[in-house]
Amino acid sequence: MNETFYEVLRHQGITRRSFLKFCSLTAASLGLSAAAMPKIAQALETKPRTPVIWLHGLECTCCSESFIRSAHPLTRDVVLSMLSLDYDDTLMAAAGHQAEAIIEQVKAKYRGNYIVAVEGNPPLNEDGMFCIQGGRPFVEKLKETSADAKAVIAWGSCASYGCVQAARPNPTRATPIRKVIAGKPIICVPGCPPIAEVMTGVVAYMLTFDRIPALDRQGRPKMFYGQRIHDKCYRRGHFDAGQFVEAWDDESAKKGYCLYKMGCKGPTTYNACSSMRWNGGVSWPVQSGHGCLGCSEDGFWDKGSFYDRVTNIHQFGIEANADVIGGAIAVGTGAAIAAHAALTALDSLRRRESTKDREGIEA
Repeated sequence: MNETFYEVLRHQGITRRSFLKFCSLTAASLGLSAAAMPKIAQALETKPRTPVIWLHGLECTCCSESFIRSAHPLTRDVVLSMLSLDYDDTLMAAAGHQAEAIIEQVKAKYRGNYIVAVEGNPPLNEDGMFCIQGGRPFVEKLKETSADAKAVIAWGSCASYGCVQAARPNPTRATPIRKVIAGKPIICVPGCPPIAEVMTGVVAYMLTFDRIPALDRQGRPKMFYGQRIHDKCYRRGHFDAGQFVEAWDDESAKKGYCLYKMGCKGPTTYNACSSMRWNGGVSWPVQSGHGCLGCSEDGFWDKGSFYDRVTNIHQFGIEANADVIGGAIAVGTGAAIAAHAALTALDSLRRRESTKDREGIEA
């Protein structure tokens, strides 16, 4: 019988108090209120761990590297307790026929109740021969494994959008998994790689509530991809004031001004970098002095240089400093006052002419 998350923790000597604290931290990391904590606790106490098959296509394994560095919740809690990671050809000890047999066992025993997590994408050119696993094209393995899955998670921009493998001219025809898998809910968790806590948070949510999180139009969890990086960037005030870095080593860079002119894609990128940050919340690219690359957006490799300025933004403050903006406001206010004064004078003149006309008629 498959044990629950709570049963596994009890075997490890974890106290009830520590378990409830974990549930509280999980709720906070998912952006849920304190009222959700009892629901999380109940789910983890009663539901058996979910089997997961983790597949790898064309990719660099950066998603796995990010995943194992999660701090809230810890990856060891997710992998060893919250879910049953039955197959992952990067982490597992089994190999060859023994490894491939595990997939068949999971499919047969947990039909309709397991999750497929995909890192990377399948190449379709030349019948998929650019990525061979177990003696056959990866695209075949992906389709067959996903056929009886409960849901599919697309880890990273490779699985979600194609990423660098699908960049022009895309000689292998690397293809996002959503264009290969049909009839299954697909949760896209883009990024190159995604933030570790975003990855474990998505897994924790699905295992806790037994459903996929609310998704946006691109299939991304709204709880992590619902806002632009720009919206919560600590340099946003400089952007609104028109204070920008003009060169990497200028005085504005030392003052921490906005990196928009240096090519930062924060205003057009949806991700949680500016709120959750990286490495356990220590820092993130913009805090380290480099603009956002927009790696969680579709086709970011084909949108020109990472240092080309985004030109399709129309917002108050761009290309002007605070004095110019203030001057424009003052001019606008002055013009409004002058217009009001002119209308008042015209109305007064009209009243006087009307009075003269009435007096002439009466005379």
